[in-house]
Parts: sequence; structure tokens; C-alpha cells
Amino acid sequence: MNVEAVFGHFPVLESENLVLSKIEEIHVQDLFSIYDNEKVFDYCGIIPKHNIKTVHNMIGHFDRDYNKKSRIKWGIFPKSQDNRLVGIIEAMDFNQKVNMVSIGYFLAENYWGKGIATESVSMVIEFLFHKVDVNRIQAEVMPENSASKNVLFKNKFIKEGVIRQASYWSGKGVVDLEIYGILKDEFM
Repeated sequence: MNVEAVFGHFPVLESENLVLSKIEEIHVQDLFSIYDNEKVFDYCGIIPKHNIKTVHNMIGHFDRDYNKKSRIKWGIFPKSQDNRLVGIIEAMDFNQKVNMVSIGYFLAENYWGKGIATESVSMVIEFLFHKVDVNRIQAEVMPENSASKNVLFKNKFIKEGVIRQASYWSGKGVVDLEIYGILKDEFM
């Protein structure tokens, strides 16, 4: 696994429609509008944030986690939206022994159902398989989250099973999680 491809310098990923890049302080209002919406986090282990100062401080936490080489959070920016942050996609839990990474993502409610999450996941798995040379990418999804499962299926992930009462998620308690995975040779 080439972790320097991720953590050597912040990688900017680009497709025809999207740019995945660093979340900066100038994006705080867009970030706040995402974190302030309860519906965005119905199926996440994240508690919504209703204080813009708290959200502003989170940008520093994103940088701290990146500098510790524990996770990377890309802002999702549609090219047609003039630098508007519409979501976040992240890679975390870089397990070099197993050559595996986990991903997660969420979008502002106004951008649901437009293919943005599907395209973002596609961009990140392409990067992780080709540039970082991981062998396995996985995602954990609450069983009720059919929209997220569809994003993963469109990107050739396979449902590998359900882990019952698997994890404690803030605001949700102990939850069941479905595990989805894709291997490099399945992607190629």
C-alpha cells in the first residue's frame, strides 16, 4: 500500500463532473448546511451539528486527522456549482497488514439522487486501487440505508454479510451493520 499517495500531499481527484479536494475555511457555510440537517445523518454514526463555530472547528480536525495519516476527507464539488461544497467522501482505517481501506460518504440533501455519490465513490475507488494500490475497499451501511447500498452496488461492491449489534454509533446506540466490499481484481 502506497500511503504516501494519500498522505504525501493532499490528492485532488477530478472527473468530468466533479472535483474531490480539501475542505477549507471558505467552505464553512456549505459545511454547516450539511451538518445542520438531521436527515443527512439518519443512517450515519454522526450527530448533526447546529452551531457554526463547532463546524468551523471541525475543519481543523479534518486537517489533524489527515496529518496523523488516519483518514482523508475530500469535499465533493460539482464543477457546475462554482466551488460549492455538496458533500464529503472519506477514506479511513488504512490497514496496511491486510492492504484494506474503509470509505464513507454523505451529501447535502438537495443533492441526493443526482448520481453525485455514485460518481464520487467511483473516483475514490479508482484512486485507491490504482494510485494507493490497496487490495480491498469496504463500507459499513445500516440495513435501512437503501440509497447508500445502491451507490455501492453501482460501483460493483458485494454485500458480504450483516454484523449484528456490531458497533456503537453516536445518536443511534448499538446498531447492526451490513458490510460491503470490493477487491482490486474484481474492479480491474
